[in-house]
Amino acid sequence: MIKYFLSVSVFFLSLGFAQAQNQTSISSHPIQKGFGVNIHFTIPRPGELKMIADAGFKWIRMDITWSEIEKEKGVYDFSEYDILLNGLNQFNLKAILILDYGNKYYDNGMAPHSPEAIEAFTKWATAAVRRYAGNDILWEMWNEPNGMWEPKDDVDAYIRLALATGKSIKKVAPTEVYMGPATSGVPLWFLEACFKAGLLKYWDAVSLHPYRSERGDPETVSINYHQVRQLISRYAPSGKTIPIISSEWGYSSAWIEYGYTPEKQGRNLARSFLMNLSEDIPVSIFYDWHDDGVDADSTKPIDANHFGTVENRYYPNREPVYNPKPAYLAAKTLINTLEGYHFDKKIPTNNKDHYILSFRKGKKIRLVAWTTQQSETFLLTTFKGRFKVYDYVGKKLPNIKGDKNGLNITLTNEPQYFIPFK
Repeated sequence: MIKYFLSVSVFFLSLGFAQAQNQTSISSHPIQKGFGVNIHFTIPRPGELKMIADAGFKWIRMDITWSEIEKEKGVYDFSEYDILLNGLNQFNLKAILILDYGNKYYDNGMAPHSPEAIEAFTKWATAAVRRYAGNDILWEMWNEPNGMWEPKDDVDAYIRLALATGKSIKKVAPTEVYMGPATSGVPLWFLEACFKAGLLKYWDAVSLHPYRSERGDPETVSINYHQVRQLISRYAPSGKTIPIISSEWGYSSAWIEYGYTPEKQGRNLARSFLMNLSEDIPVSIFYDWHDDGVDADSTKPIDANHFGTVENRYYPNREPVYNPKPAYLAAKTLINTLEGYHFDKKIPTNNKDHYILSFRKGKKIRLVAWTTQQSETFLLTTFKGRFKVYDYVGKKLPNIKGDKNGLNITLTNEPQYFIPFK
């Protein structure tokens, strides 16, 4: 157990985690290492990965689908994933690869539940991990098994598969990071069943998809993280620190009936990323990289087409190769503005709807502030001097200057960045 724990600690250190007295200190984690997007391709278009990297993203999340590799029973073809991993390496991008879905040769293509199918899935997953070991991949066990488990949801069947896969992976590649269950939402009953069954012995992180309802503000996620941490603490093996990963969370820019626009989607990307930073979530993945379709020629609901940070149309002969949406600019602004900074604290106010976060790099401090309610002016009595101000997509706003009473800032539902003059 000690040797295993140290090997996992070394991996997380390579991602920017700091280890002290068997505790993971996310406060010392450079945040630019922590953000990414979901993708739906193995062969990237020219310029696509560069545009992802140019935003400051460090991660992609993608299915490594069983049926796409074992197309002939007992024979594996990883060639397309070789192309993807080679492309990621060129741009210093890392991968969360999701071990998921059925295969027509086993259990009629349903989620593996028979002994034969579980053995076949485990053998394939272990072969994938062995092939790509050493690439700092986060291996995620299934995608939303509390809603995408055919023929019907079955937590016990999921646990059997996850345990068999975890045991096999840790036997052949003990330093690889294995995590789950990538639930849709934060179903505490499902998580507790997994933890109680012993999966935390094999999982090195707990992954969640903490989507809010269409009306739900990103800030409501805090209570969910607190609840999950309590469960982890109750069931984790002694001495093992297990972080929470937000491996999928997004907003459609076409939830028109709920007042969503591309601008509101961008604001919520920034606010969800900032909340994750303040809640010690080391990796945050936004769904999705680009819009999935064009409304006029798609059979999907309109809102489902518009989760992307960039538009759907690809422009092969120009740079950038996609039109960025406010969500892309919001991510780029957040990552570039806070590059190398660490979350310091949430500055207390007398209003629970105010969010004023302090980030620190040595003696340097930068502030991010917003409110979940109506715009209002707020006096920060502990700050003086002159500040540059930028909005959530990087637009320069008028500078402000504090006086002997402090710094007056205007809080809106759009995060603003306050950078002290040198």
